[in-house]
Amino acid sequence: MEYQRFMPEGWNISNFDITKEYLNNAISTGEILQAKVNKCDSNYNLYVDLGNDITGVIPREEVEAVNVDETGFPKPNICMSKVNKYVQFKVKDVDSRNNFILSRRAVGEDALNWITNDLQEGMVVNGIVKSMQPYGVFVEIGGGIVGLLHIEDISIARIKTPAERLKIGQKINVMIKCIDRKLERVILTYKELLGTWEENVKDFSEGETVTGIARETEKSKNGIFVELKPNLVGMAEYKEGIEYGQNVDVYIKKIIPDKKKIKLLFV
Repeated sequence: MEYQRFMPEGWNISNFDITKEYLNNAISTGEILQAKVNKCDSNYNLYVDLGNDITGVIPREEVEAVNVDETGFPKPNICMSKVNKYVQFKVKDVDSRNNFILSRRAVGEDALNWITNDLQEGMVVNGIVKSMQPYGVFVEIGGGIVGLLHIEDISIARIKTPAERLKIGQKINVMIKCIDRKLERVILTYKELLGTWEENVKDFSEGETVTGIARETEKSKNGIFVELKPNLVGMAEYKEGIEYGQNVDVYIKKIIPDKKKIKLLFV
């Protein structure tokens, strides 16, 4: 099931000509818009270029709904980190200098409500990889809401680091694995979107020689797992000198569908 109410910040959206009339209308409709921040002033207010010589201002108190301190304000580094990046916002008002007052906080609050009321396990949503750790990656799924994608949920084939599969700024689809609504925490998975064993094995036949990637070479001399696809691995006999991550040519000796196993031989 695909579902998306909020687009992650930085996800491509259709460009259109924004006019003052359009922005004034957006005040009443509550439409979520997106544009690039071009400046952060000394008070940590953000300035957004809306095109057509129209300036939007996101006051510091309207910058963030999620990462705020005990005063309700985002830290200075959070504000400054938005410069030269696309952000989502709602149009709140027009000030005395005809600048449009924008709110990213309002979008974040809507996103928190989205998690509480609408988001369900099994939904597929758009995301952008925001940061990377040895244990997984943090993926923004919209409105400033970030979910955790553990390394074991990136692919069936085991990897040592998420950087083998993903990179910061990469746009991916992810599935909602579980939601802790009390803590407003979302756990994501990616491997379910890479196809089932049955779907992936259709690309291979017994008796052919293919190239794969050696995995788990140091754990057992009973054999070496070889990744044929991110969600498809086979077992080859142990062979000295094979290193993790090495491209290897293997002969497909046997495909056993009922056990979801593939027996391989190094060429």
